[in-house]
Amino acid sequence: MPSIEILLAFTLTSLLMSLSPGPSNLYVMARSIAQGVQGGLVAAAGLGVGSLIHVAAAVLGLSVLFSHSPTLYMMVKLIGALYLIYLGVNYWRAHSASSSEDKSDDEALPVKKTKSMPLKKVFIQSIIVEVTNPKTALFFIALLPQFVVPESGPIALQLFVLGMIAALTALPCDILVAVSSSKVASWLLKHKNAQVIQDKVSGSILLGMGSFIAVGEVAGIED
Repeated sequence: MPSIEILLAFTLTSLLMSLSPGPSNLYVMARSIAQGVQGGLVAAAGLGVGSLIHVAAAVLGLSVLFSHSPTLYMMVKLIGALYLIYLGVNYWRAHSASSSEDKSDDEALPVKKTKSMPLKKVFIQSIIVEVTNPKTALFFIALLPQFVVPESGPIALQLFVLGMIAALTALPCDILVAVSSSKVASWLLKHKNAQVIQDKVSGSILLGMGSFIAVGEVAGIED
């Protein structure tokens, strides 16, 4: 099993990523505004199930990859580190343009009110939204391997524990958004500077982590 220090560092990283306004938070917010707290909670539950599917896929794929080709696994870690750097740069660039310029769909504010739909459909739609989100899959593949220590035990078990931490960390954040959706939406609209600071902190962590890992992997290859 990973050390307590590694688990705490991973939990903190996952928490910061979950708290940063993004597609999942805005989706839950939209459903809450359209159908009340119940709709938001159902959406959060669906996103949680979708995350578990990503966890299973990452654990199976990465553990098999490590077993058959440690060198290729190392390359995946390096590519993942570069992806974390890319995400960090995007967090920093998200608010570099003036507020009058159009943002991407992932960062668009304000949240548009969506049509009401049966809660069962909301749940299923939420699962599909999360499962088909390539950014979520890439994030799992990029982040999980960086905290795995082969000497600490079975790779699959470590990946599973880390994946569950990531999924379970996101769930309470989505629930918080669902319960306080109207206030959160109002806060995001009125305090954009707070979102900027939050994004820059998250971006700095990703940049630092990705750079540190990339340098370490390159040094290992040269040795």
